[in-house]
Amino acid sequence: MTADVIHDVFIAGGGINGCGIARDAVGRGYSVYLAEMKDLASGTSSWSTKLIHGGLRYLEHYEFRLVREALMEREVLWGMAPHIIWPLRFVLPLHKDMRPGWLIRIGLFLYDHIGGRKALPATRVLDLTRDPAGKPLKDRFRKAFEYSDCWVNDARLVALNARDAADRGATIRTRAKVVSARREGGLWAIVVEDVLTGARDTVKAKLFVNAAGPWVDKLLQNAAGSNTHNVRLVQGSHIVVKKKFADPRAYFFQNNDGRIFFAIPYEQDFTLIGTTDRDYKGDPADVKITDDEIDYLCAGASEYFKEPVTRADMVWSYSGVRPLYDDDGASKAQEATRDYVLKAVGADGEPQMLNVFGGKITTYRKLAESMLEKIEAVLGAKGKPWTEGATLPGGDFDRNGFGGLVSRLRTEKPWLPGALAERLMRLYGTRAFVFTKTAGSLADLGRVFGGDLTEAEVNYLMDQEWAVDAEDVLWRRTKLGLTLDADSVTALEAYMQDRRSTRAAAQ
Repeated sequence: MTADVIHDVFIAGGGINGCGIARDAVGRGYSVYLAEMKDLASGTSSWSTKLIHGGLRYLEHYEFRLVREALMEREVLWGMAPHIIWPLRFVLPLHKDMRPGWLIRIGLFLYDHIGGRKALPATRVLDLTRDPAGKPLKDRFRKAFEYSDCWVNDARLVALNARDAADRGATIRTRAKVVSARREGGLWAIVVEDVLTGARDTVKAKLFVNAAGPWVDKLLQNAAGSNTHNVRLVQGSHIVVKKKFADPRAYFFQNNDGRIFFAIPYEQDFTLIGTTDRDYKGDPADVKITDDEIDYLCAGASEYFKEPVTRADMVWSYSGVRPLYDDDGASKAQEATRDYVLKAVGADGEPQMLNVFGGKITTYRKLAESMLEKIEAVLGAKGKPWTEGATLPGGDFDRNGFGGLVSRLRTEKPWLPGALAERLMRLYGTRAFVFTKTAGSLADLGRVFGGDLTEAEVNYLMDQEWAVDAEDVLWRRTKLGLTLDADSVTALEAYMQDRRSTRAAAQ
């Protein structure tokens, strides 16, 4: 990067907030440079419960503004990316020793009516002795409420925001670590190091947006010399087990400690169970599920399911650290606010650092709009808000038309197996037509690395979505790591390294 190029906005952090801000800002006409020290969504943004939801339990903490904003965003986001976001019904069994039925009914009434719900179905009461949702549950659960939220492929939501930002002119760099940042001549001078090569560039920008998630305080301290404590790190862990129920609906369970957790159909053959909430004091990069958390989730799920959930059922687990805003008023991790807070740091006349604290994946677009108001206050307004109704890459089809899109792909490519066609459409939407366009047979998609992962798909992810290694492909861009064996992973890693080396030598 040449030193004489001056960007309007430099963003540190390639999670959902950083990529969402980059997309909104470049779409309004600002020049944007985003640096992520690892892979897109490699931190908090890929370790969520994978829901676009209002946060029913937040009503207990009187966070009505947050819940209303989140509820309104559900259908907005569904319309933006119907390939990776879709409606999901939740079954909430009544438990006589937990919250009373009348209280839950009031909460769900608010949930249905304060968020502008239009297309999502309303709440209804279930008789679990007759409804199929009761089949996997213990006989003592006889009544439930069923309500609507949405499912999201969280890591892909991040990648698609980054892709759209890049398509509109933003510079997106992964494996690019902010080494230092200083104010110089009315600008920010930020030294960015390529983690793979060690090469360093100095990027100049008028504004510095710190969206580093769990590392936001550390970056604030290093770049702005601020020693303030703003973030409360809360660990959330999930387990993935062999499929526990055939019903397409998810379950919302109450635990005996007052917390809630979910059991969700996951990747066709599995069930996702989570999450936990516990304060975390270590390095966010080192977070991993604890034995206590595994026991907690297994025991909680076993209270509801006829067939107990045990460690032997586990096929995978993941943990992430949520960088919640530390409001000092919450004694328990689960009581800490999930709302976002944006703070500017810098004296009058100095280039500003705008910091993102907290937030949740459902409200990332609104967070970005709020950040753009602060950017406009410093740099002056350019374009108007535009992201509501603007589809993400691959999402340019009717949100109820997914089945028709799969049929169209199979009509154009009759040799494409049905399961592969559906998987590609779920990940890439209409962009699945891009990397299958010239193929006249399955063999034309190139080498198969295991399962149905082809060379054409891997090349697309490397060329268009910043995938660098096998982990990027198998655990963030797809979830094929759940099914590929060790030899397949090794072969994929070798292929990607060789392709990177070949491209580097050609430059």
